[in-house]
Amino acid sequence: MCGRFTLYTPKPTLQDRFQFELMDDVSTRYNIAPSQLILSVVNDHGKRKGVFLRWGLIPSWAKDQKIGYKMINARAETVDEKPSYRRLLARKRCLILANGFYEWKKTDNGKQPYLIGLKSGKPFAFCGLWDQWQAKEYGDIIYSCTIITTKPNGLMKPIHGRMPSILQRDDEETWLDPNISDSAYLKSLLHPYSDDDMTAVPVSTLVNSPRNDTAECLNPISM
Repeated sequence: MCGRFTLYTPKPTLQDRFQFELMDDVSTRYNIAPSQLILSVVNDHGKRKGVFLRWGLIPSWAKDQKIGYKMINARAETVDEKPSYRRLLARKRCLILANGFYEWKKTDNGKQPYLIGLKSGKPFAFCGLWDQWQAKEYGDIIYSCTIITTKPNGLMKPIHGRMPSILQRDDEETWLDPNISDSAYLKSLLHPYSDDDMTAVPVSTLVNSPRNDTAECLNPISM
């Protein structure tokens, strides 16, 4: 699964890399957790638009927004089968921007957190799906999202049995293209990212609490 990640690249650099429009500021984040607002990019009438989506998908048909706590991730293998995701795969896809993500490896001394990212240190995009939900006819609308996960690559396999689906740069435009709805083709993009281009380092258990959202979360530790 993917339950925590980072985004600390400055907004101008993110806009240059992902080519989106956004008037709001982008906060530096070192320990992003479910239920929080996360920076995403959607296709808005042919243009890339930056939006903040609540992490934890609330399907439009849901009776209670609490379902979002159970839907922070969607499995790539069944994303075209589950009713909650099937229609979103066809029409409501997004990029979720990150610099890295955390995962916990089981050890004899408890769970050890690792920070995983690109060797280049550059930001990248998770494959995401989004939806909008309204409690009542005149209630507030909540825009929410989920991160798609896939099987682990060679780097991740000793750490955890799943990893977020990270798009190759050349596939980002395809993922956002509203004219593409073929589920088989879209699922072919949801493969493990090359482990040759990634790094994983053990970090402090400081990251275990989402209240700790400081640069110290990134500091590697010796094992």
